[in-house]
Amino acid sequence: MREAFQQAEVIERIRQQLSSVIDPEIGRGIVEMGLIYLIEAGPAGDVHIMMTTTTKGCPASAFLADAVRACAGSVIGVMNVDVELTYDPPWNPSMMAP
Repeated sequence: MREAFQQAEVIERIRQQLSSVIDPEIGRGIVEMGLIYLIEAGPAGDVHIMMTTTTKGCPASAFLADAVRACAGSVIGVMNVDVELTYDPPWNPSMMAP
């Protein structure tokens, strides 16, 4: 039970850190834009993040994935970060926070 609570805390801290990552083309945060689909944290500090970009051919894809990896990796307790880019489901503007 405590382990699940700690993982939830780590996930929330990661989400807060990722809020500082700004999409360079749109100028809004990637969390606010709905580009982060999933954050999973394992008990050994392994983190898996599934994200997307606004388009499949987005020229900022590598930049954004690197920024996500760096931000998540800066969270205490995180040892390894795997970032997976996916386009299923495809992103659309309705995924953005109001």
